[in-house]
Order: sequence, then C-alpha cells, then structure tokens
Amino acid sequence: MPAPPEGFRLRAVEWPAPLDARRGVVRLAAETMGLLGLRPWDPLRLEGRRVTGALVATAPPGTDSRVLLCDELTLRNLGRPEGGDVETRRAVERPTATLLLSGPAELTRAVPPEVLRLALLGKVVTRGDEVSLLPQDFVLPEGSDPAARDEARRRLAALTGADDWRTVLLLVAGARPEDPSIVTMGSVVGWADGATTSGEAGSTILTSLAPPPAPPAAPGEPAPTTTAALPGLEDAATDLREWLDLGFHGRALLRQLGARPHLGVLVGGPAGCGKSTLVESVAAAVGARVRRVGGLRLASLDPTSAARELAEAADAATAEGPCVLLVRDVEALAPRDGAGQAPLAEALLDTVRRLLATERVAVVCTTADPEGVSPRLRDPGLLEREIVVPLPTREQRRRMLEALTHATPLHEVDLDAVAARAPGFVLSDLVSLCREAAVRAAHRHRAEPGGDAPAVTAADFDDALGVVRPTAMQGGALEVPDLTLDDVGDMAEAKEALTEAVVWPLTYPDTFDRLGVQAPRGVLLYGPPGCGKTYLVRALAGSGRANVLSVKGAELLTKWVGESERGVRELFRRARHAAPAIVFLDEVDALLPTRGGSTDGGVTDRVVAAVLTELDGVESLRDVCVVAATNRPDMVDPALLRPGRLDRLVYVGPPDAAARAEILRAAARRTPLAPDVDLAAVAAECEGFSAADCAGLVREAALAAMRESMQAPVVTSGHVRTARAAVRPSLHPAQLAALEEFAASRR
Repeated sequence: MPAPPEGFRLRAVEWPAPLDARRGVVRLAAETMGLLGLRPWDPLRLEGRRVTGALVATAPPGTDSRVLLCDELTLRNLGRPEGGDVETRRAVERPTATLLLSGPAELTRAVPPEVLRLALLGKVVTRGDEVSLLPQDFVLPEGSDPAARDEARRRLAALTGADDWRTVLLLVAGARPEDPSIVTMGSVVGWADGATTSGEAGSTILTSLAPPPAPPAAPGEPAPTTTAALPGLEDAATDLREWLDLGFHGRALLRQLGARPHLGVLVGGPAGCGKSTLVESVAAAVGARVRRVGGLRLASLDPTSAARELAEAADAATAEGPCVLLVRDVEALAPRDGAGQAPLAEALLDTVRRLLATERVAVVCTTADPEGVSPRLRDPGLLEREIVVPLPTREQRRRMLEALTHATPLHEVDLDAVAARAPGFVLSDLVSLCREAAVRAAHRHRAEPGGDAPAVTAADFDDALGVVRPTAMQGGALEVPDLTLDDVGDMAEAKEALTEAVVWPLTYPDTFDRLGVQAPRGVLLYGPPGCGKTYLVRALAGSGRANVLSVKGAELLTKWVGESERGVRELFRRARHAAPAIVFLDEVDALLPTRGGSTDGGVTDRVVAAVLTELDGVESLRDVCVVAATNRPDMVDPALLRPGRLDRLVYVGPPDAAARAEILRAAARRTPLAPDVDLAAVAAECEGFSAADCAGLVREAALAAMRESMQAPVVTSGHVRTARAAVRPSLHPAQLAALEEFAASRR
C-alpha cells in the first residue's frame, strides 16, 4: 500500500457553525482525514497566503472530500477568501514555548496572563494570527484540568464585567516555535507590552523572539522596515516575496520546469501608502540588497548626467547581486506621452532590459500614477508583473494608529472611531494626523501648566482631522464643511433617498452582503437652480463617512483626442483608491448629454461611453457611489438613467412655505434679528423663491441694516421689507412645469 500523501490542496469553504466559530477548529471529510492519517483533534498546518494552524474535526456526512470547512477567522489568518486553495497537512504536535499577544488597552490592563493562558489552552497558534478568547470546548492538552475552560470563562466575565470579551480578537505578536504549536499549561503566555506567566516583561521576551536581522543596507541607506509593522501590505508583500524568492533562489527549479526567472515588477498605489517600504522589507526578507534611484531627481537633471547616474546605480546593483534596483516615481523618467524625456526613457528601458538578463538583479519601479507610465515598460521581458497597493481599510487604519501611538499617552481616545473618520488616509497621512494631534496637545498643556499629566485627547484628534487631508484626495476633493444631513432643513424625501442610496451602503456593507442587496451605483439629483442639490452633497461630505471627489461637467472635456476618456478613467481610479468615496458630477448635462446630437466631433459621446463602462464594466465600483446633479435631466443620456447605473432619481423641487421658513431660519442663524421679524410670515410672501433666493434675502436684509448704520445691532422688519423689494424670485414657471412633468413620468 502506498504511503499517505504529505498534504492536499483543498478548497476553503466558510463553515458558519456557532460551536466552531473563532475557536480554532476546522473540519474535513472522514475520507480526507483517513488519507492524511488524521484523528479527530489532531493539529493541522494550513498554508494559504500565510501559514496558520488549527485543530481538525470530522465534517458532517456528505461533505465533499475536496473542501476544508473553516470559520471566517481562520480564513482571515490564511489570507484567503472563501473558495481559495489551502495546502493542508498534519502538523508536528509540539507545545508552545512562548506566546505573546497584543490587544485593546482596557483588556491588557484587566486580564492577567494566567487567565489569558487558560482561555487559549489547547489552541493551535502561529505568529501573526488573530485569536479569540473563546475557549475551545473540545479537547485539552494531556495533563490539563478540564475545569480550566469553565474557570477561564468565569474569570474573564468577572474581570471585564460583561460579555465583551467574547467578541475581542487578539494578535499573536510573538510565538516560539515559529511553526504552529499548541498552548499548554507549561507555555509562557502574556501581553507583549505587559506581564507574562513567567513574571518577566513581555517586551523583553518579544525582543528575543524577533526574527534574525536582515542583510545590512548599502552604505548611507536606512535600515528596512518589516511588513508586520505596516498593516495592509501583507498580500502585496506575499506576492512580491514569492516572485523575488523564486527569481533569486529558485532559478534551477524554474529552468527544470521550462520557465525563466521573472524579476521585473511595477508597484502602483497612492503616494505615501508604503510602496518603497514594501520593496525594501521584502528585499531584506529574501536576503537581497536595495539600490535606490529617485525618478523625480533624475528627471530634473540634464539627460546625459541622468543617464550616467542611472548606469552607475545599475553597475553597483549588478556587483552586489542579489540586489533590487528600486526606481521610485518611474513616471517621471518614462512618461506615457514621452514629452521631453525620450532620451532618458530609452536609457531606462535599456538599463532594465540589461539588468533583468543578468538574473542577479530585480528591477522594481514604483508609481502613484500607473496611467501616466509609458506602456513600453510593460512589454514582455520588462515589468511584466504589477502589484497595486490599495488604501488601508478601517481595520488596517486602526492597527496603524495603534502602532503609531504605542508610546503616546492617550486619554479617552477611541482609535477605532478615529480610523472610521479617516477614509482614504494612507500611512503618511496617519503619521501627520498623530503628529498634529500631539502638537495641539502640547500647545494646550503649555497654556495650562500644572494640570494633569500631558496626554493626547479625543478633542486633539478631532482638531487634527479638520486640518490633515488624505493624500489620495489631493486635487478635485470637495472641501469638507461643518455640515451634515441633519443640518439640512426640510428636503425629507431627498435626504431619505440619499441616506438609503449612499450612506447605508457605506455604513452597513455587511448588512447589504448578508441580505444579498446590490448597493446603488449612483443617484441623480435634479431640480431647478438654487434649490439645494449641491448643498445636499456638501452635507454628505460633512458626514465624514466618505471622501468626496467633485467634478464640474465641463472640466473633463478637452479638444485632444483620448484625453477626456483618460480623465474619466483617472477620476474613477482615484475614487477606487480613496474608497469609500463619492464622485460628484455637477452640471452632468454638460458632461453626459444625449449621444448623437453633439457638434464637438464626438468627444461627449466617447465620454458618455467611458462613464458607462466605469459604472457597470468589468472592474467593480465597490464602496464608490456616483452622485450627479442637473437642472436639465431631459438632456442627460437615457442610458445613464437605467437601473444599475444612476439607479435613483431624486427630484429636489422648490421649497414650500414651511421649507422656506426653515431655510430662512438656517440662513439667519448667525444674523441677530429684531423681535418684530416674523420669518414664517416672510416665507409665506416669498412664493417662487428658491433656497438660494431665501439665503440672498437674509444677506440683503443685513446689508440694508449696514447701509443704515455700520453700528446697527440687529436686523429689523424694515430692513427685511427693503430686501424683499430688491430680491426677486429666480424660479421660472415654464422651467418648473417641465421639471414637474419629468418627475411625474419617473414615478
């Protein structure tokens, strides 16, 4: 009989059984367990994008022998989505010698290391895993007291005062051995920044558990950073490490399989997201040096000097191999249009081609503008592979903030709430945010000496968020006002539609996924001029739940062939990078008119086609919503108004008397009014006034008071009458009738 195979590649399938959830248990068909020589509750070694471990149990009868049933936490530790392949094999059964964890500050203060060990008893752990405090209820290591699980639950509930500990996830900051191992009563367990069961400080033990040092950097270069310190780069780091490791250390195997090493990579992503740090840390992990070339600096030199400096860097990289030549901001050396840089672009192409032929040097180029890079760099044999570093998610931003504020005294700061208010922020933005908050705390402490110990408060972060803007939103971002939808008077129907179509999908994405609801792609706000369409979008921006990119209809239209379509692609690319994001197309009738009727050589027709492709093309618009505004909905191309594109059409009509009164009160919020001013009566007289007209009336009344006396304390009813005679309604009955007819046809 042949020996059983060492492992199988199985398809990961999420198993929602409550008894297994977050307890480090996976299930296999009985047939698969037999082939792997497994018994129930044996430890497994699982390898997806990263290695993790779990206890194995028998799956229900009828389970496909090719699947691995696991919970969402195991999928996350594997770095694989549901349906991904997982290398599954029996793990060497060994106890955990040392285990250090990090978690919320309130938990690390409340839970002693002895209770932490009881909660994790019998679980299979690996460095970098996320684990829960839910005790696994199936089997304990030999010699353990079965009452330990109940003791862990009782003490956790008593120490935390609630059941919150059931939902908390902890990060395995350090573990020995490095392969999956089982927590026993003999394991040294504790907090990375606190005490351990051995009585030593976790930070001291963690230093001894650090991985071996990377090869030294070239003279004058900074030491590399590990990717573990940069949440959000794990997937990109795994891909890049696989390619470089095979290229540098697996050349013989590749040739045996009829392939050749591939060491040309283009890394894209917004400025400040950690592209260069990613390359440097991965190079250190595979034992390669790094030679850096700054594209912007070389582009500022004359072509001869720049080409000579590039050649010198290439020669040095060849002599030091294995080495990575890192070319930053490559679009400056090889722009898409090639204007003014043709000699330097040719020198770069020749250098990349020569270095990749040596098989001792990898060339990795970074860019914040992939659309602006010459397509010749992507030719076969050059930068054939591409990695995109996305913006960090809310959870990743929280982890970055925790790392950045690790040594900062904080007072009642909810970092998760700060992360939620910072969509689109990259690592460099979060560094600036923490620095700005600390500066404000320092100013406050100097102004109030002798008070409490210096600490950064939630108010400091609130002030910093008002100043620091995300790098990915530079240019085209709508200024965030001190305004939310709750501050918008009346417009109940329009606010409800925007809340359901825009706010809910960005706030409750899990609910939409659970109920199988496709979030709307876009909303069209239409109505007469001055009735608050743009004001509503500004209120959406003020909610802080999404970045808002604002584009005037005519801004994307140019006379150059292909440039308008490129502008559309760039707009939506930036929106995807800044997600969650809202793309606001003002005056959309000028940008996306009905096709076939233009006299501009077909420019607008091509722009309409480009926008339609972005809205429902192959590339998903996840967490991006398009909000368009117009006072001529009949001129917008009908193809945009079907479901799946601009799904919701919201009529923002002229305000009635009650709404006008609300608008007048909002406009006069900072204007002192005399007791004889009756805004409700004024509103009743202003038939045909738009919201802008009402705001103009208040402004004109204040100017009338100033004309009478620059020392006028209040605005009186006489001033309002004077303004009423000067301000006329701007709404035209014929336009209103046409819009009402269009709205009626869409009901």
